[in-house]
Amino acid sequence: MIARRIRRGAVALLAATVAMPALAQTQAPADWAIVNARVAVGDGSAPIENGVVVARGGKIVAAGAGVAVPAGVRVIDAGGKWVTPGLVIAVTDLGLVDVGAVSESNDDDADKAVFNAALDVSVAIDPDAPPVAVSRTGGVTRAAVAPVAGNAIFAGQGAVIDLAATADPVTHARAFQYVELGERGASLAGGSRVAAQALLRNALREARELERRAGLSAPGVAGGDPRMVSSVQGQATDTLLTRFDAAALVPVVTGRQPLYVHVDRAADIRATLALKREFPALRLVVVGAAEGWRVAGELAAARVPVIATALTDLPGRFETLAATQSNVGRMKKAGVKVAIGNFYDGEQPRYAPQYAGNLVGVARVPGATGLTWGEALAAITSVPAEIIGEGDHFGSLTPGRAADVVVWDGDPLEVTSGVVAVYVDGVAQSLVNHQTRLRDRYRHPQEGSLPKAYQ
Repeated sequence: MIARRIRRGAVALLAATVAMPALAQTQAPADWAIVNARVAVGDGSAPIENGVVVARGGKIVAAGAGVAVPAGVRVIDAGGKWVTPGLVIAVTDLGLVDVGAVSESNDDDADKAVFNAALDVSVAIDPDAPPVAVSRTGGVTRAAVAPVAGNAIFAGQGAVIDLAATADPVTHARAFQYVELGERGASLAGGSRVAAQALLRNALREARELERRAGLSAPGVAGGDPRMVSSVQGQATDTLLTRFDAAALVPVVTGRQPLYVHVDRAADIRATLALKREFPALRLVVVGAAEGWRVAGELAAARVPVIATALTDLPGRFETLAATQSNVGRMKKAGVKVAIGNFYDGEQPRYAPQYAGNLVGVARVPGATGLTWGEALAAITSVPAEIIGEGDHFGSLTPGRAADVVVWDGDPLEVTSGVVAVYVDGVAQSLVNHQTRLRDRYRHPQEGSLPKAYQ
């Protein structure tokens, strides 16, 4: 089904009225208006028939019905096709993995590194990694890239990227810190959740102490950078973190950088929320939350958002015994801000509309709780943008947001629909990737002077 989605999208591309540039990075944002479209703003509202989307200077100016087309802008007739914001994926390994089975091409974890919390994925993100172009062809325009924990509960610092065909995709480096608790965290910490909790709390206390000592440093001597604080003077002798790892956690413990915590079991989510009692400045985001529905009221009361794995419904691990496909719907109903995410490796970001669409289907099952169509689209556009702190910049067709726009040949939450055009910051993007090249090479194979592996 997914292959058919891409195939149909690529075929539609050939007939699209939108001319795709070969090198989008050389183009400045154009002013344009897409008319005669079924427009979904991405804010949870229902689609708008015969809508118009206007963009100027890479920003959305207006979107909706009865919107006047300004003079002098390029007019694109969508012919009744669907127009939505670009998909926003949180969290994923996009740009860190080239070929999953080839370890030399992967930078998603560092299980032999001497550092953990200090690791910064922004220096390794590769915009030429094939999954980036494949995801762009699937309508993904922004992503929060997170590392995978290797040999410690701290995976490192994630980054926000765009998927435009540019050489520098990172728009926000060191955007968040990622930590593993639950079963995985217990394994990394020494065999139990007790050890994982002790390690986490000790690390945050060391960071808080380092921040205190950095604050006492004279300006111009240490420059306020906690990494420059002496590693001996005034420092306890039983510290467990390297100075750089401790320094990387200072923004976390002071609330300047969010802490993403991967947990699934209800008890582990409660233990995560309890961290706020000792470290009140923490800006927590729960990732996974397979049993989130059991503590939905507590998550909502704590105003802690969730990036959920949408359709986990099997007791594959002891920490997911209460998993259900109603999880996202129940948390949303309880008032939790929930995005669909956590796309790694085989769970590619381009599958996000399929997960969202399935949650619309779940809503139609007697006794189950899913999402409305508008809520489902928001869960893969505006809501993840808000959770990663970029809701004012992209994720919806609201005026002032980045003109990240996708044109679809059908309902975007149906697996039979495909992408016709993608814009990032108002610039039309190429939808060519290695999969479309393979398709084109072998669609009509012919004997030539070169081996079949060459063109």
